[in-house]
Amino acid sequence: MEDRSFKCEVCDQDFTQSSTLVRHQQIHTGEKPFKCEVCDKSLSDAWHLRAHQRIHTGEKPFTCDVCNERFSELSTFNIHQQIHTGEKPFTCEVCDKSFPWSWTLLKHQRIHSGEKPFTCEVCNKSFSQSSNLRSHQRIHTGDKPYTCEVCQKSFSESSNLRVHLRIHTGEKRFKCKDCDKAFTQLVSLLAHQRIHTGEKPFKCEVCDKAFTTSAKLLMHQRIHTGEKPFRCDVCEMSFIESSELLIHQRIHTGEKPFKCKVCDKSFSQSSNLHTHQRLHTGEKPFKCKVCDKSFSQSSNLHNHQRLHTGEKPFTCDMCNKSFVCLSTLCRHQRIHTGEKPFTCEVCNKSFLQLSGLHGHQRIHTGERPFKCKVCDKSFSKSSNLHTHQRLHTGEKPFKCDICNRSFACLSTLCRHQRIHTGEKPFKCKVCDKSFSQSSNLRVHLRIHTGEKRFKCKDCDKVFTQLVSLLAHQKMHTGEKPFKCEVCDKAFTTSAKLLMHQRIHTGEKPFRCDVCEMSFIESSELLTHQRIHTGEKPFKCEVCDKSFSQSSNLHTHQRLHTGEKPFTCKLCDKAFAQLSSLTRHQTIHTGEKPFKCEVCEKAFATSTRLLMHQRIHTGEKPFRCEVCNKGFARSSELVRHQRIHPEEKLFMCEACEKTFTQLSSLLKHQTIHRGE
Repeated sequence: MEDRSFKCEVCDQDFTQSSTLVRHQQIHTGEKPFKCEVCDKSLSDAWHLRAHQRIHTGEKPFTCDVCNERFSELSTFNIHQQIHTGEKPFTCEVCDKSFPWSWTLLKHQRIHSGEKPFTCEVCNKSFSQSSNLRSHQRIHTGDKPYTCEVCQKSFSESSNLRVHLRIHTGEKRFKCKDCDKAFTQLVSLLAHQRIHTGEKPFKCEVCDKAFTTSAKLLMHQRIHTGEKPFRCDVCEMSFIESSELLIHQRIHTGEKPFKCKVCDKSFSQSSNLHTHQRLHTGEKPFKCKVCDKSFSQSSNLHNHQRLHTGEKPFTCDMCNKSFVCLSTLCRHQRIHTGEKPFTCEVCNKSFLQLSGLHGHQRIHTGERPFKCKVCDKSFSKSSNLHTHQRLHTGEKPFKCDICNRSFACLSTLCRHQRIHTGEKPFKCKVCDKSFSQSSNLRVHLRIHTGEKRFKCKDCDKVFTQLVSLLAHQKMHTGEKPFKCEVCDKAFTTSAKLLMHQRIHTGEKPFRCDVCEMSFIESSELLTHQRIHTGEKPFKCEVCDKSFSQSSNLHTHQRLHTGEKPFTCKLCDKAFAQLSSLTRHQTIHTGEKPFKCEVCEKAFATSTRLLMHQRIHTGEKPFRCEVCNKGFARSSELVRHQRIHPEEKLFMCEACEKTFTQLSSLLKHQTIHRGE
């Protein structure tokens, strides 16, 4: 019988049967004369229509004799049987790889030839397989023809629907032989197995970085090309991965589909849920090989490892400061830009960091979810709990390179280091005054605004700082929770306890550059330095008298107002100063807590002890500028200075005679009274 060949005039492909040629020509003409009566879908030939109709009827007439699995199409059935037979009769001449079907060999050969005969009419992107082109075209059309019957979620590809259905069934068919971990997809298993083998077969041609999957390589290559094909319809922000876009869109929708079964907290990403669940389980699977410290997140381990290597790969373009983490750099850059993208919906306060907003929101809700297992104290932030726990453990992991002093908090170390460097990076835009801490700048700004946000409920007194209010409220409650371990003296604040402890240790960390005198407190040094500069920044609005300390101004103003807020509970006598009340109370108690180490004489106040000690030391710190004579007390110097200008301030009203001292006037007045 004569061999006949039927050739396509469009593409020169040969066929042995005329009917096969006719069906083939419909590819070029686009003709689809066979229509489904159920869904109106059109197909190019009758047997494709019959196979399609089985989707609606559920008919699967082809049954495998080996495993009894049933199929709706003969072609799918034939492909399946070769799983059992292992037959692969079609071999690639280039790489000797074998295939069960000629069309699978044809698709494979395009890898070697680079042929991509299927082109998208919208964007001109080419593909090696027609199925890939059809999947791609759904990006432009938005068509998602495959719908889940359980949750009605739609998909652009049937394979994605099949994988999705396993979420509902819980089926994980693909199991790892090394660790028994199971997966819903074969591709996920293959990628997982490379963790055990260390294989990374997909290599970037630009930077030689290798990856375990082709998908990861494709996403990586977009870093070099700058391609971000996935765009948000709401804000037009673009992303490298479709998963990144999906997660981003939940910002606009507020969707949080992943819920914790323990505490009902919801998350926008499954990875965030997995990380959160480790709070309940205590699991920390990521361990540092250098110091054995464990972490709940791999990213935290990577950042921690840079502490050992000293690596700081992220550098600020504006100030060249380097950082261990990209997130830390992003937060730092907001200092330069002034950006505060996270805003509280209750009070409209904005924050540099999302964590700062979450911590702030707990002020409104009163929530304190982080609890100390030792003392049951609760905290609104996990970082505050970690810092608090070091009180129990005594751990101080942060050490100053200059003086070897250790600290429980990194932030405390950073503030401490500014004592050595003299750095004051926080500057007031109103008066150009600089500060070593941002909190001090915020408090300072309230001087310009007059803002006093924190009000005492007991006496209506207002404060610029919350810490000042909390310390003040302890005056009403009498609470003194901070106790000295040496002498058992108690204090209302930890800062006061710290300063007190320096009395026992003798530590005076604040030194004057002019006279090298040292002080326990930085405020004492600041006040002392005004002796050298002559600065008196605090001025009385009534009489224009100036003072070097704000406390002295407040005390002075009571001369004008007559205010005496400190009252003795025993005799109701009132005083303008707390120190005067304290001295007065020793009259009732007879207490003299200040003892001279030389002669053991006791005094009611520290100032009287100080003046007494000058008897032993011979110190006379108050010197006359005219004759250089020294005095142990300032009052003695004042009396002496009246000798030089012959100033006589005290006049007798009877005879108008004047005297330099009040005592001399009083003695003179006895003459007129006949005493």
